[in-house]
Amino acid sequence: MNDYSKKWLYLVLLSLVWGSSFILIKKALVGLTPMQLGGLRIVFASLVLFLFGFRTVRTLSLKDWKWITWAGLLSSFFPPFLFALAQTQIDSGVTSIFNSVVPLLTTIVGVLLFGAIITKRQVAGVFIGLAGTVALIVAGMDFNPDQNYWYAIFILLSALGYALNINIIKKHLSHLRPLAVTTSSFAIAFLPALALVFYSGFFNEVSGNVEMQSSLWYLLALAIIGTSIANIFFNKLIKLSSPVFAASVTYTIPLVAIFWAVLDGESLNAYQLIGGFVILLGVWMVNRKK
Repeated sequence: MNDYSKKWLYLVLLSLVWGSSFILIKKALVGLTPMQLGGLRIVFASLVLFLFGFRTVRTLSLKDWKWITWAGLLSSFFPPFLFALAQTQIDSGVTSIFNSVVPLLTTIVGVLLFGAIITKRQVAGVFIGLAGTVALIVAGMDFNPDQNYWYAIFILLSALGYALNINIIKKHLSHLRPLAVTTSSFAIAFLPALALVFYSGFFNEVSGNVEMQSSLWYLLALAIIGTSIANIFFNKLIKLSSPVFAASVTYTIPLVAIFWAVLDGESLNAYQLIGGFVILLGVWMVNRKK
């Protein structure tokens, strides 16, 4: 299979896996706190990665570790906690739509910090996408007054972390194997996450809490498939394509996430769908080739 076919295969697989992660977070939060969910997600994903990729870590130089530290914190450590915290107040389907701003932020970060060139069309796409984000927040506040849409800030912060991570990997770590990048990134996040799990009281509560034990199954699927394996695929996608193409996985993630959300009884109004469409229109303008 050539590189062109591979990058589209990874894009489809990631859309399916990450599109399903939002409903898994929702189900896991039934018995776990955001701190427990985020910490355990990192710990379990790290353990899986250490089994397969521990030897690859030895290939990293001291300079590589500097960038890996940033990449690990921005994409492997903070987002699992931030997404879990956001979904305590916002539905999983809407959360996936907010996540669609990743390509827009990837473009902005690339221009401001990494010397990327941007066209007038891409500038317009960025502003259209951001307008869609604002519209989505306003529509959500009106349609779901019982949900705190200020928690969308946590999703946007995660998206910014992903955007920085994508540009860092493409510019400074593209010479490394994707498994090495993924494993070392989670190695950075592992110990702080484990400390937070201990602090959360998980190990004292889990033996006598049936709800917490049930939530662990959703968490394991999220950590092993939706985090460790998916991140390897994503880093391969970054290596094979441009940063903006890799970020475009957020085009199709909402389609899968909304499918699961509707099956689970969530609802979206027309204004929220329009806001999501505007975001994707902006993303399309940023990515479209002449």
